[in-house]
Amino acid sequence: MHAYPSDIAFTESVKAVQTQKGSRSQYARMEQRSGWQTKVTAELKTFLSELDMFYLGTASQSGQPYIQYRGGSPGFLKVLDQSTLGFADFAGNQQFITLGNLAENPQAFLFLIDYVQRRRVKIWGTARSVEDDPELLAQLHDPAYPGRVERAILFTVTAWDINCPQHIHPRLPQADVLKLVEQLQTENQQLKAEQARLHMKMESGL
Repeated sequence: MHAYPSDIAFTESVKAVQTQKGSRSQYARMEQRSGWQTKVTAELKTFLSELDMFYLGTASQSGQPYIQYRGGSPGFLKVLDQSTLGFADFAGNQQFITLGNLAENPQAFLFLIDYVQRRRVKIWGTARSVEDDPELLAQLHDPAYPGRVERAILFTVTAWDINCPQHIHPRLPQADVLKLVEQLQTENQQLKAEQARLHMKMESGL
């Protein structure tokens, strides 16, 4: 049992390095003052509702880590209750590394990042796959997304923390870029039309 939620990441080895590097007292105050969250809050739920991608981390029984990109429509990582997140697992390249890892080691990690607003959230917990629950699969499925759902992945939250925006490079989603391009193209056409009108007016006045 951890004394503080952050102990899931701040192991004794990590705390020893923090002490050596001079940051342990800072994080000790954080632990005693408020610490990391252990339940899904309204703030986290709102953040997830706008998210269209995240990274899922798992590890084999021997500790070999693996990171997988997950993408979908905004809000595809859904809040099922205060401790559980879920998402539809689509047909892919059939390597099944994540499923194999979870079969022998349920510990998992979610790295969530909003490049536009420069926000990132880290979530520690455990995960498992569910294939024989049609009601759950229907709840997680997004009809607007073309991927074929093969199973659900349920993630049980142990602790989570919001990171600072330092060093996050802002990136715009393709849909937002296309809107800006269309707006600029429209404005350009309007300017060309106005230029042509003024040109014709000047010629007619000569």
